Amino acid sequence: GHSIPAQRPSWNYRKEDDGGIIVDMLCHWRYVLDNLFGKVKSVSCLGATHIPERIDENGNPYKATADDACYATFELEGDVIAQFNSSWTVRVRRDDLLTLQVDGTHGSAVAGLRDCHIQHYGNTPKPVWNPDIPQPIPFFEGWAKVPEQELFDNAFKAQWELFLKHIVKDTPFPWDLKAGARGVQLAEKGLESWAKRAWVDIEEL
Repeated sequence: GHSIPAQRPSWNYRKEDDGGIIVDMLCHWRYVLDNLFGKVKSVSCLGATHIPERIDENGNPYKATADDACYATFELEGDVIAQFNSSWTVRVRRDDLLTLQVDGTHGSAVAGLRDCHIQHYGNTPKPVWNPDIPQPIPFFEGWAKVPEQELFDNAFKAQWELFLKHIVKDTPFPWDLKAGARGVQLAEKGLESWAKRAWVDIEEL
């Protein structure tokens, strides 16, 4: 799941100013899901404001009206289910601020913002539930770090470089206005799902 635990500017916690974490993050999850795992078909989303009062930059308390946590499940093409928890109110105890775990029949991968760890089917331990003894399996040790085969630059910088190259050389650019609209669409569908407390289908744009 995604988390940004540091205090953010006070305006970001007022829904009437800029919306909450659903508007902020589901736009991003759209291109992650569509490009890596499968086209999004439907969403079930629950938002929450876990911290209803915050302190502004001048030390004054104010009512926080924006959702600061989001619990979303997505149905993708190919019978893939994805679940993303996004929060501005969680303390981090994992490999990175953002971690994605992908489970398949032949193995799993856990990717952070920099590193990726994998566990093959043949290396998967077989834990046995036994509440009478401490857990004997050191689960973290069963994962192997993927070797760094190339250096990755700042993602935002790389995106701008691709866009500027497209402008200068007039080359094809896959991330057009419609791609941005699909991100906004998923955020809107997430808000709709929360309001209806129901699954919402994603129409083709």
